[in-house]
Amino acid sequence: MIDASLAFATFLAGFIYTIAPGPAFLALFALGAAKGRGPGAWFMAGHLVGDVLWSVLALAAIIGVSQVGPALFDVLGICCGLYLIYMGARAVMTSRDGKAAVIGAERPLVNGIFFGLTNPKSYPVALATFGALVAPHGSQITWSDTPALIVSALFGFLAAYAILYCAIGLPPVRRFFSRYGVWVTRVVGVVFIGFGAKSLADGARGLASARG
Repeated sequence: MIDASLAFATFLAGFIYTIAPGPAFLALFALGAAKGRGPGAWFMAGHLVGDVLWSVLALAAIIGVSQVGPALFDVLGICCGLYLIYMGARAVMTSRDGKAAVIGAERPLVNGIFFGLTNPKSYPVALATFGALVAPHGSQITWSDTPALIVSALFGFLAAYAILYCAIGLPPVRRFFSRYGVWVTRVVGVVFIGFGAKSLADGARGLASARG
């Protein structure tokens, strides 16, 4: 049985990974605006396959590093922090004229699976997000904890998808997203920068303690 704080950190990582604006988020809202909740739900169901795959791989990498030693785990935390800051900075600088294509309008389930599995940003974002939030618990994690961590992350995915399902297709949300979508992306970018800075600070503090 994993610690409650570790379970919550993994749940939160899964939630943030899913709900944070990115290619899949923009594709989903564009699909919901064009076709409604039904196709959007099928797209999310398909995309969940990719979410689970990339997050399992990210957790496996994190657990593997944690077994090698704390110093390497601190370095991983710093790398995750840098990537989150990079992603956040790109989101903050999103252009006003950026638009999302309507992906999955014809076969939303199949397109959701394909999109989730082939999005080149999925694994690094999963590794960065889970690494930043799970890193402080590195010394507690063992391979036997993997099933419980996956379940915690899955609950995070489902909680985020439930919110997205309620949101897509609502006329006010559709109007708001079409008008202020770029600002939503920028705000989430600031959140990514904050998580990245925390991960950097934790990693640097861990390395400093090891040298001392």
